Amino acid sequence: QVQLVESGGGLVQPGGSLRLSCAASGFTLDDYAIGWFRPAPGEEREAVSCISVRDGNTYYGDSVKGRFTISSDNAKNTVYLQMNSLKPEDTAVYYCAAHRTLELLLHEHGYWGRGTQVTVSS
Repeated sequence: QVQLVESGGGLVQPGGSLRLSCAASGFTLDDYAIGWFRPAPGEEREAVSCISVRDGNTYYGDSVKGRFTISSDNAKNTVYLQMNSLKPEDTAVYYCAAHRTLELLLHEHGYWGRGTQVTVSS
């Protein structure tokens, strides 16, 4: 059974940093693409960052390029999202999701976690 459990959210001041974790079970990271999504105005969801561990391909949304970094730890079967230079507009519930390929992850619904709240405010 595939499960994704997010952690690491919280309240941070503008300019601060947070690291989100997505612990996966029921599959190994090499077999799936995993990414982070958040709701966006006028959209069902915005792809923040995704990674295909098997081939090393990554994706970053335009709004987070240069500030966020996605990484993985195969031994822990966990994907991380390091978020730096956070802005109030980054405030959202961040969801971890997984699908068979990076392309499918970006365009179709796969497996989802329950989300972790990130609030950027002074």
